[in-house]
Amino acid sequence: MAMQPLPHLTSYRQLLAATEVRALLITTLLSRLAGRMFALAIVLYGVTQVHSTMLAGWLAFAAVAPGLVISPIAGSLIDRLGSPWAIAVDLTGSAVFVAALAAAAAVDWTNAALLLALTGCFSLTSPLSFAGIRALLPRLVAPAALDRANALDTAINGLTDVAGPALAGLIYGFAGPFMVLASIAGIYAAAVLCIAQLGFTRCSLPRLAPLLSQAWRGLHRVVTDPTLRGLALSYSLYDVCWGILVIVVPVFAARHFPGDAGATAAGLLWAGLGLVGGITALVTGHLQTSGRESRFIGFGLLLTAFAVWPIAASFGLSGLVVGLILIGAAAGPIDVGVLALRQRRTDPSELGRVVAISMSLNLSGGPIGSALAGLLVAWSLSGTLAVAAAACLLATCAVACIPADKAPP
Repeated sequence: MAMQPLPHLTSYRQLLAATEVRALLITTLLSRLAGRMFALAIVLYGVTQVHSTMLAGWLAFAAVAPGLVISPIAGSLIDRLGSPWAIAVDLTGSAVFVAALAAAAAVDWTNAALLLALTGCFSLTSPLSFAGIRALLPRLVAPAALDRANALDTAINGLTDVAGPALAGLIYGFAGPFMVLASIAGIYAAAVLCIAQLGFTRCSLPRLAPLLSQAWRGLHRVVTDPTLRGLALSYSLYDVCWGILVIVVPVFAARHFPGDAGATAAGLLWAGLGLVGGITALVTGHLQTSGRESRFIGFGLLLTAFAVWPIAASFGLSGLVVGLILIGAAAGPIDVGVLALRQRRTDPSELGRVVAISMSLNLSGGPIGSALAGLLVAWSLSGTLAVAAAACLLATCAVACIPADKAPP
């Protein structure tokens, strides 16, 4: 099924009314909702069931890192098989592995090796949907509507940042780990049904040698292009901060609220961040970002660093709440700017490979931050947040590596 841009789609209402765009956005909503629920649920499982912040950090690492490693091959598969196929493969695999984790929780099997193995398998296919969705979206809309399409994409992130942790925290707090993991598996299964509405072209699996060759060319393209390289450097440092927050927020909540109330509080804290992020993304979508993407990104990074330290680190629960709201406010402009800049400066024929590799490099800081936080958080919550703020300041400096006012190829 050939995907042709729809030039008449310029407003948010028109974008949402188009059948193909709506099916893709619903798939995006469901898959990211399940992913955000899983990100919190697996950390809570390590903290509350296994009683190990170190294991929680490594589980967060395993949920992301393996997928980052194989992203060049995943990107080549997207370009060869087509985005709908790639997205469906990932969502099906995610449903299966999360269901296996739910079964392990049902029998109270808390073996660390098993948990890490299943979580790592869950991560392996994740670039197929992460990159597949963002490679498909610009093929469905005209360039004039790209900012608004990206804003909807980012707003969905914000919405799932609200609903995902809140749902995961509530279900975990009231019904335990089995129910929350089973719910996540069901949401992934529903997302498979949604992406099927786009249809699947006939295709055959590519041979390994050409696939690896394409993957290598895609990696070379990202590493040698100054824009994509600058985005990878700045965003990966920014994502170290997010990886640290993934661990710090549940640990903070568990220390300040008794029993299962800590899980619910952690979900609500993330929900406030996501709500603000979704709003600022939609506002940013109305602005003309072309030629000014670096300014949006740099301002957001500075605001994030200030929000993490000293605000979130030094003023107890109220400071953490205000800090997370400011972090959410900064996330909208950062993400819309990054998405627009990457899409505008990438050859459409290489979009699958470039998006998969670029996103994986951009997100490589997340698992590093989570693993680092698992080691540091027992030493000092404030000190751990100071490390996160330092990473954001370095990311701000790295924005200078991104060339300005460069025409698309």
